[in-house]
Amino acid sequence: MTIVYDDEPDADEIPVRRIRFTINGAKKVAEVEPRLLLAHLIRQGLKLTGTHTGCDTTNCGACTVLVDGKPVKSCTMLAVQVDGHEITTVEGLATASELHPLQEGFKEEHGLQCGFCTPGMMLAAKALLDHNPDPTEEDVRWALSGNLCRCTGYQNIVKSVLWAAEKLRS
Repeated sequence: MTIVYDDEPDADEIPVRRIRFTINGAKKVAEVEPRLLLAHLIRQGLKLTGTHTGCDTTNCGACTVLVDGKPVKSCTMLAVQVDGHEITTVEGLATASELHPLQEGFKEEHGLQCGFCTPGMMLAAKALLDHNPDPTEEDVRWALSGNLCRCTGYQNIVKSVLWAAEKLRS
């Protein structure tokens, strides 16, 4: 893990902390500043750019990832908080040979337009489906209520999640 500074810091000025975590099934060790946000560790440090940052205030949900299976907004979570935990990003959904049913559902039911919110939507939906494999439309809408989409109007996103739920059950 590389940390880049504008000027040469004194060794005493910038404390770093070693953290160990698993991301998308791979064990990692990183040295991070205590103030580094999880979203920045994921995007800049690990080069996993599927996690988007939109608002930096937890309002939009574009940065949603799973930490130990629970959806979190990575734009306001510190990287040091994932020490010893498991993270899943959108890159961790598919295998090398096939899409995850949520990814298929978004394709089949036209659940995306610009795609900016899609990774966060998929991970919030994954947390729902892992907990409730047979959700109602209301369950899906509630689970996704912390994620904003400015393009689709949500109906096709909800249909995409319900499509994935059906596929996962069969």
